[in-house]
Amino acid sequence: MLRHLRRAVAALCLLALPLAPAAAQQGPAMPLRITGHFAANQKHIDIERAFYGGLAAETGINLQITYNPMDQVGVQAADALRHLRSGAFDVMSVVIGPVARDEPFFDGLDLIGVSPTVAELRTAVDASREAFDRRLLDRFGARAVALWPFGPQYFFCNAPVRSVADLRGLKVRSYTPSMTALLTHLGASPISLQFSEVYPALQRGVVACGITSAVSAYAGNWGEVITHVLPLSLAGGIQGHFMSAQAWRRFSPQQQEALSRAFARLERELWQLAEVSDAESLACLGGQPACTGRRFSTTIAAVPPEDEARVRDAVTAVVLPTFRDGCNRVWADCSTTWNRSIGAARGYVIP
Repeated sequence: MLRHLRRAVAALCLLALPLAPAAAQQGPAMPLRITGHFAANQKHIDIERAFYGGLAAETGINLQITYNPMDQVGVQAADALRHLRSGAFDVMSVVIGPVARDEPFFDGLDLIGVSPTVAELRTAVDASREAFDRRLLDRFGARAVALWPFGPQYFFCNAPVRSVADLRGLKVRSYTPSMTALLTHLGASPISLQFSEVYPALQRGVVACGITSAVSAYAGNWGEVITHVLPLSLAGGIQGHFMSAQAWRRFSPQQQEALSRAFARLERELWQLAEVSDAESLACLGGQPACTGRRFSTTIAAVPPEDEARVRDAVTAVVLPTFRDGCNRVWADCSTTWNRSIGAARGYVIP
């Protein structure tokens, strides 16, 4: 057993090697312990590795960076804010939907049906940055250094789902409270699962559908365990890169400005990836000629026009009231703050 433990420790040390030497920078090395996204999301992991590998040179700061995908160090997506608050990590890739368990206000950034396109979500994010960052700092002692989407969130099913009407009675993976409210409204049974749990759940029939982005479904090889995709966009799958305030305060004002510029560039790159990867991933899932990678044979349904109307109706009927009731119980100013920021930008008012 001791031999196996030594091997495990050695493997973890290899994973945690600095991404780039800091010797060329001036001053003592400043350590940053970083968790990235899920290892299966290879495009995002590649972007993160390249970014952190060049961050010292880009900012002129002597950084000693250790970086690992969150699932390779046993981090659950829903626990990210707790790890930041405890100081376990300095920078984390955060899937914002699951962490809404600890702060319902954050679910408001990407409520189901409110900002279903990438352009609409960008408007919502820009309108909410100040309020979002203030709440994040007050509750968890962290800063949002980047906010970006994974891309439109669709239904990926191992059953013949061609309309939201076909979801009635089916078990469907959900990862946000507003998503759960919509699914319940549509007659489905929402099941809360982390991304890494969805493939085996689809494979074993624990769920009939999972909601995620096309790029995530493709990267996660969901094409092996699904038969149908309903590309009805529900939200943008908002994500973030958060830095603990304790780590942020280690840097001088000039260094903070350099870090802000660098993370802003990373954010732009990830928005661009969301915009271009959606169609490519759908083409590969559907086995279409436009695909340049591995092809699957999933049926891509044509979204009925009435489905979009059903989602819009659900926003007013259940999504906004569910968000209001859950969030205002935790923070009395929640819905008022949402109305002034995202609501005003997107044309919605929570009564």
